[in-house]
Amino acid sequence: MNDVKAEVQAKVHESGFEQKYELDASPEKVWRAISIAEFREKWLPRKALADSQSLSETPGKEIRYKLRDDTPPHLESTVTFTIAPNGSGGTSLRIVHELTGATFERLAKTVANGNSPTLMLAA
Repeated sequence: MNDVKAEVQAKVHESGFEQKYELDASPEKVWRAISIAEFREKWLPRKALADSQSLSETPGKEIRYKLRDDTPPHLESTVTFTIAPNGSGGTSLRIVHELTGATFERLAKTVANGNSPTLMLAA
């Protein structure tokens, strides 16, 4: 997967972000890199995953993993990889990384100065 073109598009959403890449590599090669553990671990380490098995998978098209931060507050998120052939014989890769529903709702309700015990102790 070293065949990455310079064209990268990124969008930021309320609960995460989306990136799009145009790769010179074939869809089959990209699929192996995102779906086979020994290849995936070169760029997405097992310790970043909440579960080494995918949450869902449409072979050759899309795969979704659950991630968990290893430091407090141990946020959980999902990352979805979607691939499709592009017009130049390579692959369009779309990555969507989002906080999970419960985690996002909890963070959205948290006020920066909510006078929680942690903040009160720090004062």
